[in-house]
Parts: sequence; C-alpha cells; structure tokens
Amino acid sequence: MERLTPPSRLFGANGLRTGPDGRIYVAQVSGSTISALDTASGEIETISAKGGDIVAPDDIAFDPAGNLYATEYYDGRVSVRGADGSVRLLRDDLPGANGITVYQGRLFVNECRIGGRLMELPLDGGAPRVLVDNLPLPNAMEVGPDGYLYYPVMGTNDIWRIDPEGGEPERVVGDLAGPDSVKFDPHGNIVSTQAGSGQVLRIDPRTGDRRVLANLAPGLDNCTFIGDRLYVSNFTGEITEISAAGETSTTLPGGLSWPLDLTVGPDGVLYIADGTHLYALRSGTPEALGMLFTPNYPGPIRGVIAAGADEFLVTTAAGTVAVYRPAKEETEVLAEGIDQPYGIASGSDGRLVVTEFGSAGRVLAVRGGQIETLASGLNQPIGVAFGPGDTVLVAESGAGRVVSIVDGRVDTLVDGLRTPHGLLVRGGQLLVVDVGLKAVISVDLGTKIRQTLAENLPVGAPPGVTAKPLLGVQPFSGPQGPFTGITAGPDGTVYVSADAEGSVLALRQDA
Repeated sequence: MERLTPPSRLFGANGLRTGPDGRIYVAQVSGSTISALDTASGEIETISAKGGDIVAPDDIAFDPAGNLYATEYYDGRVSVRGADGSVRLLRDDLPGANGITVYQGRLFVNECRIGGRLMELPLDGGAPRVLVDNLPLPNAMEVGPDGYLYYPVMGTNDIWRIDPEGGEPERVVGDLAGPDSVKFDPHGNIVSTQAGSGQVLRIDPRTGDRRVLANLAPGLDNCTFIGDRLYVSNFTGEITEISAAGETSTTLPGGLSWPLDLTVGPDGVLYIADGTHLYALRSGTPEALGMLFTPNYPGPIRGVIAAGADEFLVTTAAGTVAVYRPAKEETEVLAEGIDQPYGIASGSDGRLVVTEFGSAGRVLAVRGGQIETLASGLNQPIGVAFGPGDTVLVAESGAGRVVSIVDGRVDTLVDGLRTPHGLLVRGGQLLVVDVGLKAVISVDLGTKIRQTLAENLPVGAPPGVTAKPLLGVQPFSGPQGPFTGITAGPDGTVYVSADAEGSVLALRQDA
C-alpha cells in the first residue's frame, strides 16, 4: 500500500475565528469537526469531533464568556459549546444557517440560501428578530468600528451594512467575485475573501475603495486576524497567512476534504471526486479541474466515470446524473430528482446504472433521457458495477451484502460484510471496499472464494463513531455523506479513496 497524497490535516477549512486563547478555530463542514490551530507550533487540537453534537459546522463565533457558537449549515441549526465543553442546541429551524458573529454579547446569524434572513438570536433560544429578509446567499459577517453590521451577499456580489437595531440596509461596495466573508483589520478596513476569484481584498468602508492583498486559489471561505497577521481559509483545508506587507506563506497545506469516488481515464490519469472539487492526480499533486464556484459545475460530485477526453459521467448531491466537461465548463443533465444518487457504472450496451441511496433504495438505469427502475427496496444501495454478461452488482451497505440484479430479481452474491461501499470488477474478481471492516475484499465470481487483500485501512468513521449525515440545503444539495470509491489503472494498480484521513491509496500486488 502506498499513499499517493498525504493525509489532510483538516477536513477542508471553512469558518475561521481567533479564540480567546489566541488560537485559530477552524470549522470543517465536510468533516463535522471544529479544530483549534496553534500558529506558533502548528499543533492542531480537535475541539468538536465527527460524530459529536455539532454537525457540519460552517462558521463560529465566541461570546465574552468564551462560549463558542457554531452554525450547522446543512442541518439548519445553531449550537453553543460552553467553555466547560458542554453542547446545547440553540435553534434548529434556520435553513442554511451560516454567517455568525457576536457583538456586545448579542448573537447575529444569517442564512446562506436564496431568500435567506439576517437576524439576531436571543441567547436563551427564543424567536429570532429578523433584520433583513429575502437575501440571496449572505455569508460570514462582522460588526465594524462604526457599530454597523457588515455582511457580504454572494448572490449579488456586494457587501452591505445595517444598524444592529434595525433600519434600512446600505450597500457599501459591489462588483465583487463571490464575497463570502467580511472581517475588519486593526485599522478599521474591511477584509473580504472572494470565493470565485481567490482574491483577498482590503476595502475602505467609507469610500468603497479596494486593494488586492493577495491572489490565492479560488475556493476561499473565511479569514481572521491575530494582531495584524491575516489568515485565510480555503475549501481544500489550506490556511494561508498574509503579512501586513502583503507577503503570503502557507500555515497549513491544503488536501482532500473527503475523497469519494475515483476513476482512471483513457489517458491513464487518476481522477478524484472530492465533493466541492474534481481533481486530476498528476505527479502526486491533485490538480483542480473544476470546483463549486467554476461556471456550470454540476454540484457536489459523488460518483464519477471518465468517459473520454474532458468528459465525465457523474452523480451529484443535487440529485442529478450528468455529463461534465470541465475544460469547456459545460454540464449536461441526464436525469434529476433522484434521492441521493451515489455509485454510477456504464454498461457495454450504453446504459448508465445509478444507485439511489434514499428511502426508496432503488437501482436505476438511465438512457436516452429515460429512467428505469431495476430494483427497489434495497437497504442503502451505494456502490455499483457491471459483472460478467452485464449483470448489475450493487453494494447494499445497510444490509452488509453485495447483490446481483437480473431481470428485476435481486439475489445475494456476497454476504457477511459489514458496510460495503465501492465495487470493482476485473479479471473474474469482484473487489469490495468495506468501510465497516476497513478492508478491501476480493471475491472470485466463479468459485465465490473470498480473500482479504488489505485491512486496517483509513476508511469510514473512526472506531466507535457513527457519522451523522448532513441533511443538505435545497436547491443546491440534498443530504451528503461519505462514499469510499475504488478503481484500477491499466497496470493493475488498485486505487481506494481513504476518506477517514483525506488521502488516496494505491494497492499493488507483490511481485
């Protein structure tokens, strides 16, 4: 076994906030984790772990007593983690809850969705007081030195301010590039990350004049200060320091957030679906082909097949099956309205077969714009592959088995598994990634003899942890969860997505 990419130190990096102890607290949506980073030592401490009470934290803020407030974007919640480590739910009826800040002991939250609200939340969990309604994608915000609450609106590419007591909002600056955070430097200037362009801007709140502090990779999410030192987060988990002189240095390198499916193209290149990004792995470094803010990105990608040069067949968390051409920035939707599609496989007869993980538990064939149900009532079907004679094989993860589907009949092919995910058929062998057993298992399709090829793999949730699903924010995304993919290269190398640590593994047979 070889790691083709190093383990990621974070599961992506979203909201940033400097804590009372001087460390940077990092919210990680995909990993359902909050970590504290000591910038002097590089040490990272987990503050709220996956499987805990805080799910998919997107942004964080502290009150004067040291209590941490977190928005839980996909679950529409706000929770508070006390200075003593206890966690309580404040509200669970705020769809797309995202930007959050505390001002003079008062808590303000907005909803990053079409029609989102900006509101003040009573600390006892009482009904919110709405300051502004019907906003198109507001995001991370902060009160400025003038006492006004400044907030970016990504849907209109501008920044606004409003008196926390209420009144009419005022536009501060426009013509931005996906502004997703507003913070203030020690001199009272706005600092705003631009998710679409990767620019970090300094903006005079009085005149709207702007200056580019740094040009970084697209996918920036938030920022925070320690003194006059500015730190910026990226979806990839990278955290960059920008000095007062404008020099940049990497505080934490980026990596994969939660690698899902894998595919090898006709060019022999390994491609990685990482939700917000689609990567090509060349020379050991993931190269982003497209990401969430690329024009016509199909949505968070789960399953992927390289169908040709610059052409991928994908399933997405938006409930679609699509053809994605990243170089042309084109997406062609083949099917939509599917309840959590995950695995995708292409048959010799031109059929695409897709698993529907949702409550109906269906396996679907997609061809010519038509959807045919091949089977239903399965328990969390996730991985899919074609076996000999174009027999459809499906990993029924909730039932701990792999089934075959022929003419609508579902038969058990492999039982006694725990949580099978990705499937791969090659040379009469079926390879199964079982995230419960943390192993890759080979099954001879003729004799049914099975063999464990690799074990103790960094896949799935940590031992004793049950990962909580991310409920989703419509219309952008349905529920999101992990999917451990497997594929093989032309030389026989088997590749596995190691979602537990954010790496990709290569398994090669001993010579």
